[in-house]
Amino acid sequence: MTGRTGPNPDELVAIDVHTHAEVSEKGGASLSAELDRAAGAYFKAEHRHPTLPEIAAYYRERRMACVVFTVDAESATGTPPVPNEEIAEAALRNPDVIIPFAGVDPHKGKVAVRQIRRLVDEFGVRGFKFHPNIQAFHPNDRMAYPLYEAIEDAGAVAVFHTGQTGIGAGALGGGGIRLKYSNPMDVDDVAADFPGMRIILAHPSFPWQDEALAVATHKPQVYIDLSGWSPKYFPPRLIQYANSLLKDKVLFGSDYPLLSPDRWLADFADLPIKDEVRPKILKENAAALLGLTER
Repeated sequence: MTGRTGPNPDELVAIDVHTHAEVSEKGGASLSAELDRAAGAYFKAEHRHPTLPEIAAYYRERRMACVVFTVDAESATGTPPVPNEEIAEAALRNPDVIIPFAGVDPHKGKVAVRQIRRLVDEFGVRGFKFHPNIQAFHPNDRMAYPLYEAIEDAGAVAVFHTGQTGIGAGALGGGGIRLKYSNPMDVDDVAADFPGMRIILAHPSFPWQDEALAVATHKPQVYIDLSGWSPKYFPPRLIQYANSLLKDKVLFGSDYPLLSPDRWLADFADLPIKDEVRPKILKENAAALLGLTER
């Protein structure tokens, strides 16, 4: 992971570290129809299903780069993900804006390990997304440790959804999705056991915000992204830590297309973030984490 390819931070106003490829250009979606409808209603999202070329054009117009991934929860849901290769190929066609991550299913064991190695070696994928709620696993389940070993060996980043999820919210029984899997304290075990693997705790981690802040301040390789929430709803303690102890480890993320970067940035402008911290959150921290500054 040399960081010698990809977007040039000097040409960007921001780096969005959390966006989803929800549909394939060849048809098919990463969520079932029930979960997709519930998520759209929960987030009140309009243009929910942009293709990868549309995502690239959207971010290029805004002079932003974006980390793009899918979620592979096929074992738990029966729904196959958007192909990781499709995202990686879109990044090769749009290297100025798309930074390829991938989704891997921890229940797939050795198949997932081989997938991680191939995606890094052959496609230049820089990180991997886990969604414990949808995938129905605790991040500290030893079942997933061979995947983390492969990610750590590759020098890649692991992203874990934390806190409540909008996926399944409002559906009968929450669509069968259980919130217990997304307590960031589970990821603390992972960070302790894999100190060389850089980790992003995705989202303000309601109702475990203090736990997320504790993990990120205690474990040097753990970061927090601010996706999935409008900044006007951020807990005061999260803003306090972003301005101080975690100023180098907090990252801009939108959760596009569920939440647009336009809305996120407009609301972020009204937060009491220090002038010297604001560019760190919007771009500089992500550029350093992803190796984009090593040009």
